[in-house]
Amino acid sequence: MSAQLIYDLVPLGSIVTYSDGSPRPPERHRKKVAAWENRNGGGRLIRKQAETRVGSTTLPASITLHKGDYGSQGTIVLRVHQTFSVNNDLKFSINERPAIGTVLVLDRAGDDAELVHLAANRTAAEEWLSRHGYPNAVLQQVTADTVAADAVEGRTAA
Repeated sequence: MSAQLIYDLVPLGSIVTYSDGSPRPPERHRKKVAAWENRNGGGRLIRKQAETRVGSTTLPASITLHKGDYGSQGTIVLRVHQTFSVNNDLKFSINERPAIGTVLVLDRAGDDAELVHLAANRTAAEEWLSRHGYPNAVLQQVTADTVAADAVEGRTAA
């Protein structure tokens, strides 16, 4: 599946993997392994950004994956995201869609919203939001209709 299809069909909160199809190099080749990991991995789909015009340049639509958080003792020091243009040559696949009944916590309303948390239910989402303070946050419950409509109509989950 292409990045364009991920952009068009897959709802926010889904776990997505990507690959260039090449085999993993031996561990002793650290630089080659690092380059390979940059083109082969996965994460949670947190953002879909539409095509943007900046001056005389048009930037293509893109998707962003949350690859992981790093820190200790409950404090996140580094949050790793990776953004892909819909025009890239990698192959993508969906490993998991958000479960029906879960709640997406989006940083703002609109098509450019970013998923900041995926909660098990509305109560958990409201409790998380009270501790993390996103003043313009929007809660959106995942329903069977939402997931089906996203897949059929190519809308974002935001």
